[in-house]
Amino acid sequence: MDIMQAVCDELDMELQIEDMEFDSIITAVQSGKADLGASGMTVTEERKKNIDFTDSYTTSKQVVIVNNGKAAGSTVSIAEKFKSDFVTDNRYEYILSGLKSTIIITILALIIGIVFGSLLAIVRTTHDKNGGLIILNFFAKIYLTIIRGTPTMVQLLIIYYVVFASANVNKIFVAVIAFGLNSSAYVAEVVRSGIMSVDNGQFEAGRSLGLSYSTTMINVILPQAFKNILPALGNELITLLKETSISGYIGLIDLTKGSDIIRSVTYDAIMPLGVVALIYLFIVMLLTAGVNKLERSLRKNEQR
Repeated sequence: MDIMQAVCDELDMELQIEDMEFDSIITAVQSGKADLGASGMTVTEERKKNIDFTDSYTTSKQVVIVNNGKAAGSTVSIAEKFKSDFVTDNRYEYILSGLKSTIIITILALIIGIVFGSLLAIVRTTHDKNGGLIILNFFAKIYLTIIRGTPTMVQLLIIYYVVFASANVNKIFVAVIAFGLNSSAYVAEVVRSGIMSVDNGQFEAGRSLGLSYSTTMINVILPQAFKNILPALGNELITLLKETSISGYIGLIDLTKGSDIIRSVTYDAIMPLGVVALIYLFIVMLLTAGVNKLERSLRKNEQR
């Protein structure tokens, strides 16, 4: 970082440091997301085809670390570890900042997933029921196949390094789009199953009352379908929350990445990872309790 700062001072440029996964460094430079990448990296002919390397400024040997059997870390108390991991230099701020990003990404991605997924589900069910929307159904099936057939991390990297390669966009925005589009594919199938589970007589009753197809779908079918799919939607929300832990691959500091930064400084893995796991567990328990409460409330309304 000191070397980079000296270079920026010489070129009258501002230094902005981003910590990202090693696998993403060359990709970030190649796509233009970063002007320069610095790391302990082996220069190969294949890598030279993608980026330019400076002359090596240092060389180092590979070091193998083994356990000496004395368990030296056990002499440090839990209180001392906690202080070193979170209190010293206000390192807890990495966790808080990451938690904020994780919550924002999860909420906004869920909104996109539900809205876009519901539209996809309506297109698919409309085609299944009366054969309409042939073209839209064709593209919807292709979209669902691609999104559900490729890993979420690959989709995230493609959107960041390919779709927004030439645009200087906020990483949280990129993560929201990536996770939202991914979630919509799964929500679409969940909503479609919920719509198909509603008795066809409900739809015919709405149409017999003079309601249009869209009005019947929105005011009669979807509310009943929502009650049927609520547990599945809750499960999708929990899955989405945990999937955001891969956001660090584009240099975004989420909850998991915050613990990685602390571990890289203190070389203590148990405390940071344990705290992050407890935070995720606590959030999941809150979400589960909220979904269960909503289910009970809907059941009471049905009894009335």
